This record gives sequence, C-alpha cells and structure tokens, in this order.
Amino acid sequence: MEQTNETVYKNRMLILVNVVLLTFMATLDSSIVNVALPQMSQLLSVSSEAIAWVVTVYLLVVVGTILIFGRLGDIFGKTRIFLYGVLVFTLGSLLCGISHNFPQLIISRGIQALGASAAMGTNQGIITQIFPVHERGKALGISGTSVALGSMAGPPLGGFIIHSFAWEYIFLINVPIGIFVYILGMKILPVAKKSTAEPFDIKGAILFCISIASLFLSMNLGKEYGYGNPFIVGGMVLFAVSFLLFLLLERKTEIPLLPLKLFKNSLFSISIFCAFLSFVAISSSTIILPFYLQNTLKYSSAVTGLILMVSPVILAVVAPVSGHLSDQIGSEILTFVGLILTGTGLGLMSTLTETSDIKLLIAYLAIMSVGNGLFQSPNNSLTMSTAPRNMLGICGSVNALIRNLGMISGVSFAILILYSRMSAKIGYNVSNYIEGRDDIFIYGMKGVYVIAALICGLGALFTAIRLYGRKIKKTL
Repeated sequence: MEQTNETVYKNRMLILVNVVLLTFMATLDSSIVNVALPQMSQLLSVSSEAIAWVVTVYLLVVVGTILIFGRLGDIFGKTRIFLYGVLVFTLGSLLCGISHNFPQLIISRGIQALGASAAMGTNQGIITQIFPVHERGKALGISGTSVALGSMAGPPLGGFIIHSFAWEYIFLINVPIGIFVYILGMKILPVAKKSTAEPFDIKGAILFCISIASLFLSMNLGKEYGYGNPFIVGGMVLFAVSFLLFLLLERKTEIPLLPLKLFKNSLFSISIFCAFLSFVAISSSTIILPFYLQNTLKYSSAVTGLILMVSPVILAVVAPVSGHLSDQIGSEILTFVGLILTGTGLGLMSTLTETSDIKLLIAYLAIMSVGNGLFQSPNNSLTMSTAPRNMLGICGSVNALIRNLGMISGVSFAILILYSRMSAKIGYNVSNYIEGRDDIFIYGMKGVYVIAALICGLGALFTAIRLYGRKIKKTL
C-alpha cells in the first residue's frame, strides 16, 4: 500500500534513524580498517604498502561516484537508489568478510564502496524531503553527528574488534545491520516516484570519474614516490585537463551531472567551501594525534582509543543541540562560533610538548570538538536549504563529496607538512617517527596544528562575511 505524505511525516524520526544508521556504518568503514591493516598484511601475505589499498580503493570509489548517485537519485528516486545502495553495501561487506586473498578483498571493497556511495549520495536529500523547514536543522544535525561519529569512532572500535575477534568481523558486522536497514527502509521510507524523463549526463560522469581518480591517486601515491615524480606530475596534469573539460561540458549540457548554477547562490558556495575547510582542518588533527599519544606520550593503543573517543562523544551531544538551535536562532552565528572554537582548539593543540599533561590535551580536544559540533549541523542545514526540490539528491551528494575531499586533503596535507618540517629540522629526509627524537615530531606537529588553525580562521572569516551580508539584507 502506497504511503501518504501524512504517514511519511509521522514516521519521519524512524526514517531518520534508518537513514542515519547506514550512513554511520558507511562512514565507519572508511576508518575502522586502519587498525586492522598490520594484521591483514600478515595474514594475507602482502606488504604494508599494498594493504593500504584496502583503504584507498574504498575512498576512491566513494569520491568518484557519489555525485553520480546523487543525480541518479533525482532521476530514479532517492529512496530507490538508497535501498539499492544498502543492498550493495551489505553484499560487499559480506564478500569482504569471506575474502581469502588480497585481490578478492580489493574487489569486494570496491563493491562495498559503491553501495556506501549510493547511500551517502541520497541520504541528505531524503532527510531534507521529509522534514519541514523548522525541523530540518535538527535532523541534518543528527545526520552530521553520524558522519562525525563514524569517522572518529572507527579506530577505537576497530581496535576492540581486532583484539576480541578477527579482522573479518570488521566487515561482517555490517551484514545484519544492512539487512535490518533494508527491511525497515522498505516499510517506512517514502515511496520512490516514477522515474523522470531527464537524461543522464554520461560524458560528464566519465570526465568527473577520471578527474577525481587522477587527483586522488596522485595525492596518495605522491606521499610515497614524491610529488615531483613524473607520473605523479602527469596525474595532476590529467586531473587539471579532465576537470576543466568537465566544467566546460557542464556549462553547455542542458541537464548536467553537476548544475553549476547551484554555485551562483553565494550561500551554497560559501557553505560548501567552509565545510571543505572544516574537514581539512579536523582530518589533519585526526591523523596526527594517534602518533602523538602512542609514540610521544607512550600511551597504549587501548588508552589512546579511549582518549580519541572524547571527540565523538562530545559531537554526539553537541551536534543535535546545535541543529536544534539553528532551527530557533538561525545557522549563520552558530557556524561562525563553531569555526572560531575549532580554530582555537587546534591552535591550543599546537602548544603541546613531550611533557604536556594529558588533561590539557583533553581540554583542547574538547574545545575543538565542541566547535566542530556547533559548525557541522547548521552548515549542513544552510547548504541543503538552498537546494531546489528536484535537486535535493545532487546537492546532498555535493555536500558529501566535499566532506570526503576535505578528509582526503586534510590527511595528505598533514602528512606532507609533518614530514617536510621534520626533515628540515633534522637535516635529512624522513618519512616515519624517529625513536628517541620526540622533539623532531613535536616540531612537525606544531606546524600542522598552526596551519590547521589558520584554515579554520579563513573559514570563520567567510562565515562572518556571510553573516554580515544576511544582516544587511534583512535591514533593507
């Protein structure tokens, strides 16, 4: 029996839980594998360099296809694409968990990523569709919390699973959850409307995939082979050419994969840009902090996991509250305050030394996390509020794309700055932690945190301009 709008509205909180649960699992799987890589490398008899592709393939497929699934959601129905995504993600997780060799695991990981991309590319569109304006900020805040929790809870949760079971269960845990989400989704999600007659921009999709793949691979392989390597330089050139051709094609295409007119809306453009800066800054900290805790302060992996849980716990509390506040007082002021606090926390982290009290670190981490929680939910709400109803899917996927690009860029940036400064300080090229020379790592870490704080400051400046512009419009 077809659901009425009234039924969908009544079930909106259950729908939110359903959508958010899969989003959490899909985001979790981008980081939960990290702690299992050493064990997987040994058991699958591959090098540590090769096993890193388990992470790389997942992120590459998600980033390269998420816009495509957002557009397909607008054409064929967001619910339909989301549910297909759930099925593929669940199947891919099962195949990963029963993989017996490295090539099989890599292929299975790619299948899993396709499902995750389809789900993440349509989830914000579904939420925006079913929640009225006065509740949208809170709902998107909860969605934003699931993303933050997934990315930050991955390492400690993965460590627990590896310690108690085996690496296969990192993937197999998704299977019952995926089945539950699919069955519940079939019953409560809004019925997908009939497919529209709009064409799909195949040429644009191919060019976009080429540009993202060349950029992503160049950024990742550049850390290993050097950014001056001819193949890495060639990859960056391929990215520049293919992305330029993509933009030119999108301008001429009647119904493009990425409607560039969205970016004519200054509110959308600033919100997207600030989201990118935020994820670059936060991801920089996420990749550096475990080294500081384990190698410099000599904490065990278990204690490190507990300390790292400070951020997701705070986000779980703050993000829904900030989403609710954004519905009451508006989003602009919250995004500004959020970025200021995030930048302050990152700046304070740059003052840490080899002998810093762990209480100071937790306090700084808390300030940064409160700021991140205050920023993410209202900024998501601002981004999605600009979307025409027939473009909710593509706007949501653009938002998710920017988030993933920010995370990738943040990790690459942090590693580049860290080892460049460490190499300059010690006088020769290094690419690892130097035992007995904690001061060298601290020198590199300070640079990462200072620049990350400045990046947040730039985002705060743009939000201040946005806030000022909105106030001027209201007085006219």
